[in-house]
Amino acid sequence: MLTLNLLPSSGVTFYKANHKYPINASHLDQNRVNRSQNQRNLHCPSLPFNKSTSHLAESGFKSTSHGHLLGSSSKPTSQISHPSTHFTKINGHPFGFSSKPTSHILRAASDTPQEANPDGAIDVSKPNKTLQLALVFGFWYFQNIVFNIYNKKVLNIFPFPWLLGSFQLFVGSVWMLFLWSFKLQPCPKITKPFTVALLGPALFHTIGHISACVSFSKVAVSFTHVIKSSEPVFSVVFLSFLGDTYSIKVWLSILPIVLGCSLAAVTEVSFNFQGLWGALISNVGFVLRNVYSKRSLQSFKEVNGLNLYGCISIISLLYLFPVAVFVEGSQWIEGYSLAIQTIGKSSTFYLWVILSGVFYHLYNQSSYQALDEISPLTFSVGNTMKRVVVIVSTVLVFRNPVRPLNALGSAIAIFGTFLYSQATSAKSAKKIEGEKQS
Repeated sequence: MLTLNLLPSSGVTFYKANHKYPINASHLDQNRVNRSQNQRNLHCPSLPFNKSTSHLAESGFKSTSHGHLLGSSSKPTSQISHPSTHFTKINGHPFGFSSKPTSHILRAASDTPQEANPDGAIDVSKPNKTLQLALVFGFWYFQNIVFNIYNKKVLNIFPFPWLLGSFQLFVGSVWMLFLWSFKLQPCPKITKPFTVALLGPALFHTIGHISACVSFSKVAVSFTHVIKSSEPVFSVVFLSFLGDTYSIKVWLSILPIVLGCSLAAVTEVSFNFQGLWGALISNVGFVLRNVYSKRSLQSFKEVNGLNLYGCISIISLLYLFPVAVFVEGSQWIEGYSLAIQTIGKSSTFYLWVILSGVFYHLYNQSSYQALDEISPLTFSVGNTMKRVVVIVSTVLVFRNPVRPLNALGSAIAIFGTFLYSQATSAKSAKKIEGEKQS
């Protein structure tokens, strides 16, 4: 912008477009000044000079309101002056003010990688995203391993899965109430329709959880996880009855699951019918939980996965604990005394119980966070590998004898689970693509 002051008593001051560098015009070549004036008149032939000056003054006021220093100086300056310190601070946004739109700032605060903005800044880099996912998977696997180890340690000396399962839900409930109370996690809006919609999924979650605990108390952890890898079989069967259709690839992928689980069960050293049925019923419970959740919670999509799991845990605790008291409550005191005699230190027993409860909630929390961050296909593959890691870890820790045919059956079942995840994810991708084109 060009500002001219032709009064004799003051110098003519030029300001460049960035409003940073005032130039004393009294020392400039008059011919250059005239040429500049002629060029200005060519661009604006219809404007009188006094109106132009008024307009520029008004423009200068508006620019000043946006944080740029503009005006004329009563003192002639003989050199190009440097911008003031005050102006530099404003232009550099040292106090947290930014010229970027709020949407850029919000995207920068999110975990999603963004393209470079017009200023040339990249909000979040892709390597940071990869590192974050690696940490989520790493914590998920680690927490799952710790839970399975200490859960089994407690059940070996205190075989009361109903009480232990209730305690694990209690720890998760307290954890979520703590996060909500201190605003570390946004608290969901609890309404009557939302509570009613949670009753069904929470019931099936309770069935799945306690059945798995019973299975863990009767057989080796590795065997329970091999049987639980057959969950896709129940999912396909139930959803088929409800009207879903599956490709031949999906049906073929469940065959190795059935074959592998059958071979593992026949050759399992610690085989027990209660342990087998517990794992199978657990699969049924969790599949029905997923199916029922899709139908009853469709209108509550604003509730994120972690909050949904927290609410389900609280209701499941209310379901489970009264039944636990009825089923095995009369044996708890005697069982506790035997457990302390076996382990020697009550503090060690308490530590194992607390670790099983804390890490039960943490690994479920990590799984929900992973599901929020990655695609269903990546999550399915990660979940399959999680079972492999847990099986190998528990076999090494508890030194469970594994027959060659048992190991082969386990490998076949887990491989079938991997094939199933690939086939169903391909189906989901095609469905989403079809919805986009329609």
